Amino acid sequence: MTAKTLLRGGCVLTLGRVNFAEADVLIDGDKIVEVGSGLRARDAEVVDATDTIVMPGFVDAHRHVSQSLFRNFGDTTSPAVYGPHFQPEDVYAATLIGLLGAVDTGITTVVDWSDVGRSEGHLEAVLQAHADSGIRSVLAPANPPDATSGDLWQSDLRNLAAKTTGSPLLTLAAAVPSPTPDSTDLMSGDWALARELGLRIHAHVGIDPVAPQGLVADLAHLGLLGGDVTFVQCNHLGDADFDAIASSGVSVALTSSSGMSGGQGSPPIQKLIDRGIRPGLGIGSEQTAPGDMFAQMRTVISVQHATLFDLKLAGKAGVPNLLSTREVIRYATVDGAKVVGVGDVVGPLAPGRQADLIMLRTDRPNIYPINDPIGAVVWGMDTSNVDWVFVAGRPLKRAGVLQADIGRAADLAVTAQARVAEAAGLLVGAGSKGTL
Repeated sequence: MTAKTLLRGGCVLTLGRVNFAEADVLIDGDKIVEVGSGLRARDAEVVDATDTIVMPGFVDAHRHVSQSLFRNFGDTTSPAVYGPHFQPEDVYAATLIGLLGAVDTGITTVVDWSDVGRSEGHLEAVLQAHADSGIRSVLAPANPPDATSGDLWQSDLRNLAAKTTGSPLLTLAAAVPSPTPDSTDLMSGDWALARELGLRIHAHVGIDPVAPQGLVADLAHLGLLGGDVTFVQCNHLGDADFDAIASSGVSVALTSSSGMSGGQGSPPIQKLIDRGIRPGLGIGSEQTAPGDMFAQMRTVISVQHATLFDLKLAGKAGVPNLLSTREVIRYATVDGAKVVGVGDVVGPLAPGRQADLIMLRTDRPNIYPINDPIGAVVWGMDTSNVDWVFVAGRPLKRAGVLQADIGRAADLAVTAQARVAEAAGLLVGAGSKGTL
């Protein structure tokens, strides 16, 4: 691969100030250096972007990557059942296949809520899988569901902070427990450590429909909230909670598909829109959700539209505006980058930004002819349209082919799935033949 790459003649959605019906993008090393028409660059590899949309890569704002071993398995079992049986080699296989699957769908940044295994071997396996995948990632280590103490988590976090300092593609974050009425003291200690280490704080909130509302507002009163916090889901929060999120600068990541499939409620998209909160979108768990951002965009926009149409049918006045495709594509890209704390590195296609971008084919039967490029991405495209994927200027997917040893990753995943499933007493994969 040459140091320079010129993407020539594509429809360029910078998702910044100006989009182009046709333009070129010049990459030098790991950065975008120019976007415009008629660009030239000596010694650049020229990629024909005709009949493609060139745009920022998708940002997956929240994913339990290790659950990829049990993709599409449904909610008939919990990670708490199989998680304790993961050995380091299983964690590596699950994380690698999950991250490669993300790249294949056009995701260039992923937040990995990693809650499987506590040993040094488990953590090293996670780090190695992230490095081997080539994706840009935010690693958020969390206590496993079966853990009883946060002391080891704090030690792990300190060790990981020392190991990952200066990593070009990996950012460390702190995955803290969900707040409860009795957890203030513990939370204060965990959050203080994260801030001491300069790490962004991620936490699930508003998942349980019967949990008391007002916990987020209480955190605001305690002075714990700030712009370094990302809350995930937020489905069952009260108005005071949403007001606290808006006033404190907290970010929100929605995992709508897996949340609804897992019985955790619908995304509170209108509550966020009403307060000017621009969320990021995440996969959540591949046990109950597709692993691509096309599905997440359509879920969020469809839920918001359906809710407003129901209000209109009920004769309600003053119904808000429908969420536009231009808003939701930003949720999945540039807004998502801000939500997870990498918005100063990636985001709109602009000179000086990291070259994390994708090329989506517009000449496929599922999308042709193109009437509105942004509408085509949000409403019509799927993973079959993903042609090229660049992370830091490096093509991880080239002309529809992942640049990775997929055979090795698949073999490791199948072996790990069989071993963990047997240890946990689950009937999956080849073992389920005859029960379909």
